[in-house]
Amino acid sequence: MRGYFITDQGQVRSVNEDAGGVFFNAEEQLLAMVADGMGGHKAGEVASKLAVSHVQKAWKDCDKINSPMEAEAWLENTIQVMNKSIYDRSLENKEYEGMGTTVVMSICTKDYITIAHIGDSRAYIYSNTSFNQLTNDHSLVNELIRTGQITEGDAEEHPRKNVLTRAVGTEEVVQAEIGTYNWMEDDCLLLCSDGLTNKVSDQELYNLFQQFDHLEEMTKEFIHMANERGGEDNITLTVVEHTSEEVGDPPC
Repeated sequence: MRGYFITDQGQVRSVNEDAGGVFFNAEEQLLAMVADGMGGHKAGEVASKLAVSHVQKAWKDCDKINSPMEAEAWLENTIQVMNKSIYDRSLENKEYEGMGTTVVMSICTKDYITIAHIGDSRAYIYSNTSFNQLTNDHSLVNELIRTGQITEGDAEEHPRKNVLTRAVGTEEVVQAEIGTYNWMEDDCLLLCSDGLTNKVSDQELYNLFQQFDHLEEMTKEFIHMANERGGEDNITLTVVEHTSEEVGDPPC
């Protein structure tokens, strides 16, 4: 298993409110994560970093995950504790009032990946023949698309495009979506914030996966494309490759 994490402030924002990383537990099992914070006065940066530090510590202390059921239960419990921690912090400090973060994270084993997400940070799976989104955005525009009120084309220019219907830390209890998927050797998992997907289409992401052999070069090109097209938001992604290699990169 090989993972690579990269984040970029973008061309406009004065602060990078994204966070994430690739982490290993004592059994050398891999967990990948991306969080996109929100809130005034750097509160988004605080929320995303709290989320990542909580998961990193919990995963380090985690015993071996033996089944998809165990993976799903671990992710559910971890998200609820993380959410309560961020929510409580927002109540303790007026500057952090209303802060929150998206979260998408995955436990990756050789047989399956188990993904949990809240918000509009996404998970995709790439193979030589396909590139599929595995998560559904918890956003206002996605709900409007789902109910037939607007088209996907309308969503691109919708004035409330960035409004989330769920986020970590904004309420005392949060509902995560969790699912388990099979994958095969040479498949890749992509986790990313909307700073990437608002600027680079799914087809372009698929094309770049096919074009590059090295994760580092490919992810740098993802960042470059998003910045070339305005880079109004922070851009963050984690890629995990299903391979016999066991190499990970630390969080930034």
